[in-house]
Amino acid sequence: MVLAAGLGTRMRPLTDDRPKALVEVGGKALIDHVLDRLAEAGIERAVVNVHWFADRLEAHLAGRTRPAVVISDERAELLETGGGLKKARPLLGDDPVFVANIDSVWIDRSDTPGGALGDLVKLWDPERMDAALLLARREGSIGFEGDGDFFLDEQGRLTFRGQAASAPYAYMGVHITRPDYVADGPEGPFSLATLWRGSAAQGRLFGCVLDGDWMHVGDPRSRDEAEARLKVAR
Repeated sequence: MVLAAGLGTRMRPLTDDRPKALVEVGGKALIDHVLDRLAEAGIERAVVNVHWFADRLEAHLAGRTRPAVVISDERAELLETGGGLKKARPLLGDDPVFVANIDSVWIDRSDTPGGALGDLVKLWDPERMDAALLLARREGSIGFEGDGDFFLDEQGRLTFRGQAASAPYAYMGVHITRPDYVADGPEGPFSLATLWRGSAAQGRLFGCVLDGDWMHVGDPRSRDEAEARLKVAR
């Protein structure tokens, strides 16, 4: 499930005539960075939700075959992360799913087949987990200016930063979950973070840390910084 329906307001003026998913970094649209990563991890089918400039995004995706793309139409109402996943539930089947934002670009140094996404697959255990999140170290990341999201224990369990001044890890926009995880969520828009807090309290929210460099491409400045970092990496 690729979450591509957002308005991209922080990315303006680059999103005045296109969805954020079609803003280019390093000569490639953000959504293609994500879909290419999924293809490298062996994913054959991706559900993409659309809202802002939906027709233009659908036209861009029409030619993709790896992974094949199915559209979840949110033209009528933008549903946020949890609501978007719930609406797409009939399209996703019953197997565990990756859920990915379109504003993450990363340089991957993992030796695991499929890279960082392969590391998530190795971690995933549905008997113990509701979700397994891919994290980045806050220091050295591009485009992330917050105080961090999570603490991570030796078993991979996550706790939210809460009242702490800072936490070492940030959620970098990709996780694995069950497609029915959102079944009890409210109708209409809601955030997955609400469900994650309940799972963390039960010891069922896990994560692993990216072996590589993360670029959160949320605004024009971070887009330029990410582009410069990719040039150095080449």
